[in-house]
Amino acid sequence: MSSTQRGSGSDAPLEAEVAERSPAGAEYAFHRPAQFTPIPDSSSQGGSEHAERPRPESGTQANKKTKKRDVHGWIVLDKPVGMTSTHAVSVIKRLFQAKRVGHAGTLDPLASGCLPIALGEATKTVPFVVDSRKNYLFTIRWGEERDTDDAEGRVVATSELRPDAAAIRAQLPRFTGTIEQVPPRFSAVKIGGERAYDLARDGEVVELKARTVEIHRLELRETADADHASLAAECGKGTYVRSIARDLGRALGVFGHVSALRRSRVGPFGETDMIPLEGVEALCHRAAAGEYNLADILLPIETALDDIPALAVSPADAARLKRGQAVLMRGRDASVFRGMVAVACSGEIVAIAEVDRGEIVPKRVFNLTGIVGRSGRKVK
Repeated sequence: MSSTQRGSGSDAPLEAEVAERSPAGAEYAFHRPAQFTPIPDSSSQGGSEHAERPRPESGTQANKKTKKRDVHGWIVLDKPVGMTSTHAVSVIKRLFQAKRVGHAGTLDPLASGCLPIALGEATKTVPFVVDSRKNYLFTIRWGEERDTDDAEGRVVATSELRPDAAAIRAQLPRFTGTIEQVPPRFSAVKIGGERAYDLARDGEVVELKARTVEIHRLELRETADADHASLAAECGKGTYVRSIARDLGRALGVFGHVSALRRSRVGPFGETDMIPLEGVEALCHRAAAGEYNLADILLPIETALDDIPALAVSPADAARLKRGQAVLMRGRDASVFRGMVAVACSGEIVAIAEVDRGEIVPKRVFNLTGIVGRSGRKVK
């Protein structure tokens, strides 16, 4: 795959660990990846409503659109290597016949793993997931630096030297904590209103400024051979794993790039929540046949709100909040509590609200008609 074949990415750099790249018109064969799948190296992703329309043949209605429905909740897809996040969202939207679907952080086609997908009213909770920590497992291929900082790009520097495990571990403290990191040239960062990867693809010299990022944990897992090292990272929003590999290779004097990448967690969603694409398809087909309930496939909307306090209110207060009206908080701590809360009534999420000086002010209100996710933490 050519390093110049790029798709669009998200504004936040690690809401997509690498800006999505895939050749136009590419066909993919989807499969559940192994726990950690290496990526092979490669140098080479209106008219009027009442206007007259042709009559369908044989009296049948041609190209009838599937009726969309209200579906609310989360699917945590175990995305296979070779699939774009945008394509994954479109597949989930089709399977559930959902009106509204979005993901909480792009995952590169060359990466596998955790892709949280929000349906319906769950899309209102996406920012809480996007801003959370992410966990990655990745392999660095030593001896080559590439212009994309992954296996897809063109080799720009080489070295015959190889680091041992002790040398790698000695450098890791430099890349943990709050650090300054330069994003890859092929990234979704905007320069003068244009994506960096678009400029780089056109042959322009892209100079990106360093950004402050937080890497909470970075550890060496394995050195399978002299050319490869497997690491694990836990990092905050805006961090690029590709930049870690590039900068670590430079610090060791051997150069390097990411040759395999798997995201194992995004905020509250981890390995035990993930479902492979074929698993989602099978469950949706069973639901269509009346053997399964779609609500049992979806994680509840509030799963994304694990990090904020929950607050129960009365039916009367819930009705006011749903109309966008503030209500008074009752109880001993009402006057001192401040911050965001997930408001529920009789076990159903009502709103995300801000509490200040005893007043509950709704910021996001949920209108839950139709299919509402009620699954536990693991779908079989």
